[in-house]
Amino acid sequence: MMTTRQRNFREQYKSKISPLYNGLLHIGVMYAAGIAAIGYCVSRLSSATWEWLLVIPVFLAGNLAEWAMHTFVMHRRIDVFALRAIYERHTREHHQYFTDNDVTIDTTREFRIVFFPWRVLIVLAVSGSALGYVTSLLINPNAGYIVFMTMVGLYLNYETFHYCCHVRDNGFVRNAPFINTIRRHHSAHHNMGIMMKYNMNLTYPIADWLMGTSDLRRGLFGHIFNGSSDAHVKDELRPIIARFRNSETQDSRVTLDGPLLTADEKRTMVM
Repeated sequence: MMTTRQRNFREQYKSKISPLYNGLLHIGVMYAAGIAAIGYCVSRLSSATWEWLLVIPVFLAGNLAEWAMHTFVMHRRIDVFALRAIYERHTREHHQYFTDNDVTIDTTREFRIVFFPWRVLIVLAVSGSALGYVTSLLINPNAGYIVFMTMVGLYLNYETFHYCCHVRDNGFVRNAPFINTIRRHHSAHHNMGIMMKYNMNLTYPIADWLMGTSDLRRGLFGHIFNGSSDAHVKDELRPIIARFRNSETQDSRVTLDGPLLTADEKRTMVM
């Protein structure tokens, strides 16, 4: 059940959304640009064969980059203009709007708090083009196009999975492999008590497993195909998770910059 604190923040946030904002236009432009870029790259390929293997290292590097960006920028305030803005949008807005008491949206206007702004896609296009160009020089043009389209695909994958984490429960998100895993994984991340350290992946919890920042105690295969089960949540985290679901705890021990943990809770979090 949504707390009064969360409800008040939501109403305040929604009142500041521009009347000109259109959620469907927001994601329509994003997906159209991404799909068009991938289609262009495919049209430029010339008998690509082994170059498709580059998808694997790019995917793994992207998964680790996703984890690192979430851990060290979105949840760590760096006093540099762009990085500070990312932190404030994520920790001070997204994590106040959504908690594990209520992680879902009701209208397309709320896409504003779920999807990245268009400028993120522009940054990705520039960085992906640069990396693809360098790859084309070092290997061949096919390799460059495949690297670029993999990066764009990972971004679209990220946005799609994140959206699936914040829609109302339905048969698809409940049963679709990978999506049901990340939906539970991300919902747990929105618990105010553990949000600064645990469950930083937004697509596949590979880096969280590798870096020890998952709330689960399972192997890699178990993490990826965990689904919606809470059976393997670490025993030491369960009391913290339960306490920070409580409305009184949220009112007294949660700030815009995260939870106020006791000494015992901090020790538990570094175990």
